[in-house]
Amino acid sequence: MAGGVGVRFSTREQLVLLVLLGAGFMLSVDFSILNVALPEAGAGVGLGPEGLPWISSAFALPAAGFTLLFGRLGDLYGRRRFFLAGMVLLAGASLLGGFAGSAEILLTARALQGLATAMALPAALSLLTTTFAEGARRERVLGLRGALGSAGFAVGALVGGTLVSLFGWRAAFFINVPAAVAVLVLGPFVVKESSVAVRARLDVAGAVTVTGGLMAVVYAVIEGSVRSAVVGVLLLAAFAAIELRTSAPLVPLRILKRPSVTWGNVAGLVTCSMVTGMIFLTTLYLQQTLKLSPLTTGIVFGVPGVASVAAGVLAGRIIGRFGGRRVVAVSMALQGIATLPLAFLGAHRIALVILVPALFIGFFGHVAAMVAYSVIGTSGVADSEQGLATGLTSMTQEVACTVGTPVLSAIAATQATQLTGMHLALSVAATLLLATALLVYLNLRPRLPHPVPTHHATQTTPAIP
Repeated sequence: MAGGVGVRFSTREQLVLLVLLGAGFMLSVDFSILNVALPEAGAGVGLGPEGLPWISSAFALPAAGFTLLFGRLGDLYGRRRFFLAGMVLLAGASLLGGFAGSAEILLTARALQGLATAMALPAALSLLTTTFAEGARRERVLGLRGALGSAGFAVGALVGGTLVSLFGWRAAFFINVPAAVAVLVLGPFVVKESSVAVRARLDVAGAVTVTGGLMAVVYAVIEGSVRSAVVGVLLLAAFAAIELRTSAPLVPLRILKRPSVTWGNVAGLVTCSMVTGMIFLTTLYLQQTLKLSPLTTGIVFGVPGVASVAAGVLAGRIIGRFGGRRVVAVSMALQGIATLPLAFLGAHRIALVILVPALFIGFFGHVAAMVAYSVIGTSGVADSEQGLATGLTSMTQEVACTVGTPVLSAIAATQATQLTGMHLALSVAATLLLATALLVYLNLRPRLPHPVPTHHATQTTPAIP
């Protein structure tokens, strides 16, 4: 497999990419298929329109809460072990969801799928970042990851519409099982287990407080619960205090002082949350306002998905030429500009003339921003802490996927009709994307060294590309 200009991968590296990127592709397909299947899946188990967001949130809540913990556990106890365990759990949870006969079982299956993703996603990403050195090779690999993730979304939208139309919503769960089994068969022979020279003891108190705090905060956003928000903030404050005192912290707070880590994850939080909320609102708009079928809805999302694949393929090269800072800021701005026309769509199908090109441009910007924030957020971090860094970026993505839909849905619910609510929510999304793009660009500026007396050793702060 040619990796691009000046970048080539060995046969073994190609097999590693096949397994790890294939798993990411499968998870992306799963998200996209279930997005198309939301209305029918909800109706199939008796969930009304007000309960539909929980099909997404039940997945993302444990994914957001446990990703950071599992990412760090992978550093300490073996990344391949957690990756494969996540695949086993995903297969079992998908079978449970496919056979679900009630809303409770369906939501339980989704929660288990979220837990499986929390185990597999940071492990797979850290296996990639430790296998491929920082620089052109890693940028190329993360670009391919973005391309395949986007291809998974496009394929999932197209295949999902077909599956739901032909076989019903249960097929959206069952399709995961053979893919997970294929990864489990190949993975042990292809992917090497990570090793730890000195294994630190597990920071149990930190693990409990950060996981509980994240889940409480995310639940507060979903349900609008002030009590949960207070509990979450208190738990996260306790977590910070614990990390400052313990000799072996789960998350060394020094890593959060890096502008690349902090602002890279801010970019990821906004770009992911706004695209997730936009997709949810647009899905309801297509099926409930424009009265399109699941198959047609899949086509509407699938065709612009081609732009996402192109963005993933090109992003690594663009980042190598212009730097992650410029690429993430420009890409987020592009996503925001493309979101704005969606705030003016009407109730007639002629709106597709505006919607499809806007999605095409927006998806390109979103995926390029995703690749750039992944590169930025994992740069300058030692291999021994890559599980932590990738856990942070993965956690950011899962938190974003969780809060984006309820936040934009809550904004939309303030209006009298679904259409006017969507208009307001997407106007807010576009504004937030543009504002964050500017903030990220300014705060990732290369920092000049402070002048020091000539008789002292000169210290410089590494520039952020």
